[in-house]
This record gives sequence, C-alpha cells and structure tokens, in this order.
Amino acid sequence: MLSYDQYGYAAVAALGTLIAVLAVHWLMGRSPFSAWTRSLSGVVAPFINVIGVLFALTLAFLANDTWTAHDRAMGAVLQEADAIHSLQVLSEMQAPADRERLQAAIADYAAAVVAEWPLLARRSTDPAVGRSGDRLLSLAAGLAGGATQQVMLQQVTALKASRDLRIGLSQTHVNPLKWLGMAFLGLLTLVSVAVVHADHPRAALVGTVLFALAAAPTSVIVLVHGNPFQPPSAVSPAAIAEGLRPQ
Repeated sequence: MLSYDQYGYAAVAALGTLIAVLAVHWLMGRSPFSAWTRSLSGVVAPFINVIGVLFALTLAFLANDTWTAHDRAMGAVLQEADAIHSLQVLSEMQAPADRERLQAAIADYAAAVVAEWPLLARRSTDPAVGRSGDRLLSLAAGLAGGATQQVMLQQVTALKASRDLRIGLSQTHVNPLKWLGMAFLGLLTLVSVAVVHADHPRAALVGTVLFALAAAPTSVIVLVHGNPFQPPSAVSPAAIAEGLRPQ
C-alpha cells in the first residue's frame, strides 16, 4: 500500500462528491427519468435528519480517531524526550567513566531518532535506532546497583516503549471499509436532500450543493491528517532534538 494513500482517498472523496451532485442534478432535471423523480415528492424534510445524523456521527468518529492518533503521537514524543532528559540528569551522578559512556550513548540515540524521522512519514524505520536503544539499556544495566540504576532502567524502558508507540502510529493507514461506509451514508444523505425537493430541481440543486460544501471539505481535512507523521500537521522531533544540545 502506498505511503501517502490518504491523499488519494481525499481526492476520491472530493471528486466523488462532485460527481454525485452532478449526477443527481442531471437525473432530476435533464435525464429521461426526470418526470419520474418528480413523482417522488412528498417525503417530509425531517426525514433527512435520520440519515444525516448517522452520517455526521460516522464522520465524527473517524475524525476523533484521527485527532486521538495525533495526540498520542505527540504524547509519545514528549515522553521519549522526557526520558532522554532524565537519563542525562541521572548520568551526572555516575562515575566519570560511566558518565562519559552514558552521555555519548544518549546523544547517539537522540541523533539516530532525529535522523530516522523522515522515514516515519514513509511508514519505515531505521534499525540503527533500535541498536542505539539496546546499547543504552545495556550500559544502564551494567551500572552498580542502587536506586539511581533502577530509575535509569525505568527511563530507558519508557524511552523504548514510547518509540514503539510512535512507530505503531506511523504505520497508520486509511481504513477503506470505514470510509466506504461513511461515503455510502453521505450519498444517501445527498439523495434524501434531493428527494425532499423532488418537485423543485433548482432547490434540490442548492440543497445538495450546500451539503457537498459541508461534507466534502470536512472529509478531505480528516483524511489528509490521517497519519500523525505526515504533512500537513506532522509531529515534530524538536523535543527529542533537544537531547543533542550540550548540557
């Protein structure tokens, strides 16, 4: 599957909505079936609410999934950055030789993470980051036992867990079945708007266009934000990059 598949789905959503509006307008006003469509008049306006609410709820749930994934990705980055900072502080409490090795390993890990960041947008990873994390864990485990060592091990474990979460979120793809269901509800809503105004094609056109102007851009916005590590609102590694600065 393509790395930037959500942009393709966004284009399909926008074009599909436009085609649906034009098709309904043609069917009601210029097709051989236009007389038959006028015979459908009599559907009361409140009927639209039934399908419209289902469509709105489905879109709201999909949008919530998208924003939640973005917030979780940001939280994982901040937790990873906090773990790096904590390890830097704790390394100052070690003997000079251990302190030097630990600080070098911490800096190597932060540099590897920042270098890996562009790969996340392509749903890929750099094995070098995993090796840097394992080296940091090995150094922390080899320190003299005590409260400081236990805290350092906890921070390294938290660091690795945050990276795993970040990688998992970077693998996010658009779920075609969810969006197909939402598209079907959107089409039913558009048709119901047109049917309510079956005996007035111009009013039906205005109603369907207004619905399309509300639904299509909203769907496109949700789709293009489907992966938290891709533009237009990609999560930044700036917090982790702080670990590269001299302390």
